[in-house]
Amino acid sequence: MDAQESPRDMKFHGYDPQTGPFFDEIFEATDAPRPGCSRLVNGINGLPEGELLGRQAAAERALLSMGITFTLKGEGERIFPFDIIPRIISAKEWERLERGLKQRIEALNLFIADVYGEKKIIKDGVVPADLVHTCADYRVQCEGVKPPRGIWCHITGSDLVRDKNGEFYVLEDNLRCPSGVSYVLENRQVLKRTFPKIFESLRVRPVDDYPLRLLETLRHLAPDAVSDPRVVVLTPGRYNSAYYEHAFLAQQMGVELVEPFDLVVRDGFLQMRTTAGLQRVDVVYRRVSDDFMDPLAFRPESLLGVPGIFDVYLKGRVALANAPGTGVADDKAIYRYVERIIKYYLDQDAIIPNVPTYVCTHEEDRNYVLSHLEALVVKATDGAGGYGMLVGPHSTAAERVDFAERIKKNPRGYIAQPTLSLSRVPTIVGDRIEGRHVDLRPYVLYGKEIQVSPGGLTRVALKKGSLVVNSSQGGGSKDTWVLAS
Repeated sequence: MDAQESPRDMKFHGYDPQTGPFFDEIFEATDAPRPGCSRLVNGINGLPEGELLGRQAAAERALLSMGITFTLKGEGERIFPFDIIPRIISAKEWERLERGLKQRIEALNLFIADVYGEKKIIKDGVVPADLVHTCADYRVQCEGVKPPRGIWCHITGSDLVRDKNGEFYVLEDNLRCPSGVSYVLENRQVLKRTFPKIFESLRVRPVDDYPLRLLETLRHLAPDAVSDPRVVVLTPGRYNSAYYEHAFLAQQMGVELVEPFDLVVRDGFLQMRTTAGLQRVDVVYRRVSDDFMDPLAFRPESLLGVPGIFDVYLKGRVALANAPGTGVADDKAIYRYVERIIKYYLDQDAIIPNVPTYVCTHEEDRNYVLSHLEALVVKATDGAGGYGMLVGPHSTAAERVDFAERIKKNPRGYIAQPTLSLSRVPTIVGDRIEGRHVDLRPYVLYGKEIQVSPGGLTRVALKKGSLVVNSSQGGGSKDTWVLAS
């Protein structure tokens, strides 16, 4: 049995990075770490026998004690899987990603303002009108709206992937209620204790100030007349899959966590019920989707909304983050046009390119997709969490027939992309270290300026060979170390 296979002496010796088919983010070749990764590799290789597994178990116990959970459909609450071998991103790589994300969010914010305003980009034929107006998250109620400070997308989580050559691409944008940042913060606390000497020696950029930056972003949105704005986090309740994160962020920012029944519109303002009576609310970080936010403006049957909150927002008496209507910019069919959107508004080429995308409403694209289903990844344009996907190379003939019928019946509902050879990071799997596919969700805040938190949530597909990293599909996470130099 070689060293990699021993449950007592788990090392990187003999680890196969499979460079060629995949880009390994820690190793250039067997026993050859990439620049910046040697201290991590040597540190783990230098641990006493059984120590790595012991530290993995200790990390899992720490996360369990913190109550870091999510809710899986049909299975209830569970601990979010975590692997202690971090992902490392060099300072040079991150500098480019940071510039690219800032560029992208600036352009998408201009796009949202335009499609609800003068619609110049549609009139100029850059983005098809039918794609915008048939988007499930396009809100006619937002036409003509001017949000506080002109900012629509205050908190964004764009998903990045790396191909077999190590090149980064944006896979999709998340501008409605992007989740996962609580895991970034908690993972970091655990890993700083797991590898303290290695962490300190590598000069990893901190992420701990995210809650403060988030609070500053939210306070920036408050009406001008309010000197000390009251900020709240609005959650649908404890049965929501991301409730832990809602409670965590409220606690970290030192603001109230409220549910819809805690809020009421009185005297033209949004007010919070307290033991001392009603108190005015100025900024709401909402984790409730547009549809359910206000039954008077959106879905009348919603029991999660606050009647009249949208009208208060329209009158400029409360700020909502993210602004209603932002989902039009993360529709997966609109995504195809983001590089053109950047060029249109900023007159710049996209720093981080898109993955090539086929939009099934276009006849030529649709015909190609239907004849190449075995090679493509097909996604529902309003899907999330890894649901409603077909991964062609891993699909059955019956599944491809089913998706072909779905596409024919509802072409607007689907896009397709090439199957990428996602990059991999060494991961503890049982008593072995094996490569597993990853993506990256950095978090971007747009307040007085656009800020990108260094790193983000690295999601890892724990199932061997799987390309689906979502926690709802059995994925886990890693800490992301962005080096300062």
